[in-house]
Amino acid sequence: MKIFKISFFVMAAVVLLASCGGRKQSSTTGWALNNSEWGGFQKSSFTEQITGPGLVFIEGGSFQMGRVADDSRFQWNNLVHTVTVSSFYIDECEVSNLNYREFIYWMNRAYGEEFPQMVKKLMPDTNVWRERLSWRENYVDNYYQCAMFDDYPVVGVSWEQAQQFCKWRTDRVNEKILVDAGIIDLAQTELSGADAFQTDVYLAGAYKGEGKGVPDLDPAKGGESRNVRRSDGILLPNYRLPTEAEWEFAALGIVGNTYDERVVEHKTYPWAGQSVRSANKKYYGQFLANFKRSRGDAMGVAGNLNDGWEYTAPVKWYFPNDYGLYHMAGNVSEWCADVYRKDANPSGGEDLNPYRGNVYKYVAMGEDGEEVAVDEQTGNLVYQDVPDDMNRRNYRQADNVNYLDGDWASSIYDFTSSTAINESGWRRDQAGDEEAEEETTYSRGNDETNSLMYRRVDSTSSDNVTTMINNRVRVVKGGSWKDRSYWMQCGTRRYYDQDLSTSWIGFRCAMDRMGSTTVR
Repeated sequence: MKIFKISFFVMAAVVLLASCGGRKQSSTTGWALNNSEWGGFQKSSFTEQITGPGLVFIEGGSFQMGRVADDSRFQWNNLVHTVTVSSFYIDECEVSNLNYREFIYWMNRAYGEEFPQMVKKLMPDTNVWRERLSWRENYVDNYYQCAMFDDYPVVGVSWEQAQQFCKWRTDRVNEKILVDAGIIDLAQTELSGADAFQTDVYLAGAYKGEGKGVPDLDPAKGGESRNVRRSDGILLPNYRLPTEAEWEFAALGIVGNTYDERVVEHKTYPWAGQSVRSANKKYYGQFLANFKRSRGDAMGVAGNLNDGWEYTAPVKWYFPNDYGLYHMAGNVSEWCADVYRKDANPSGGEDLNPYRGNVYKYVAMGEDGEEVAVDEQTGNLVYQDVPDDMNRRNYRQADNVNYLDGDWASSIYDFTSSTAINESGWRRDQAGDEEAEEETTYSRGNDETNSLMYRRVDSTSSDNVTTMINNRVRVVKGGSWKDRSYWMQCGTRRYYDQDLSTSWIGFRCAMDRMGSTTVR
């Protein structure tokens, strides 16, 4: 039914785009719109964003982000602060093994023959299941491939691999929209490698497939067809990883616990109450998520299992939260888009759609300076960082990952003489410059990783001990099958290197909401 609705709306939009009637007039000039006799300026009547496959709409708003329970680990890395999140979409459940195998199948069709190593890099690392003192070879050999695990969350996937999945999913969904509308030919989906459909390539006019397109009402074009544009409202925005704020907002499910613009009951978990067991009379006492109860107790005792799963569970096993989202606690932890910093809301940080990780880019031009640059092997558009612009006020450089936490501009210190030691006895160190003469001087470090590091101050030793926190570690949210209930609290947060993978981290996708903040 959802696919039918999507196809219906897309077809309706195409009909509206093809209309050349002069009924509508410009409120600016009075000239007729969508009429080639009056210049051919086109305005789409397709003004409501359709919901992409697998997604759930989340109406945005303000909420208390951060911990609402005791910080038993004393990390103090997510103090409560008020932020606002725009409306967005997020996957109903975690990406499953079957979903990811479909991704690998299509990537293998497109690139497997010419670039097998490219596909190999996208494969999940099944060896993440191994533990030196535990028998898990069955999961190593079968978890990802076996049909019995189709509906279980994919693991062994790095943050980088999850990013590639999001891009592929965007392209396949938008390609189907255009095929359903008759704008491109289904036969052209057989194109592979550098010629395969990619949304950004299509919008840039570099797609090599064929189709009838949509009518171009510009009289100078002589009645030719054109590609769909963003302004037509047909194509969906990109699938992507959710930001940390979006993930936490979606996990809390702030629906039904508000009154007169007040949240009357702040949740600790994705469900109501302070317990991990159901209070419903019919299901009283049953666990609401898949987690590790205590050492040696991963699933309960035979005949009376508590959560019922020693490792992962199917992606739609337990009750969903009030938004209809499954497993926002337990089962697997999930990648978020953000680069990790200990302070999730630094002084002066943004309180509307907070996110750390912005690196602004634009599409590079080809050698002729007219067409966009396309990678000959993959068919991807070539992007490059925007140039520094000291005359701007909203940003001045492309890479803003270290803004207000490690960059020169946001430091209050004189880098040539002053000293800086934080409360925990670590000194900050950012990429690039010479070592300072004094042990406690605020200085720069490793140029290759551009990492923000903290060096322990130890006057008796010349050894430098650094943390894992740098610009390549990403936020991980939600507890997993191997975690205690502490990590299932929506406010807890961890980090993991974006190039690594584990048996307890999976992911789900998100998408921006265009236009209205509510679904009409």
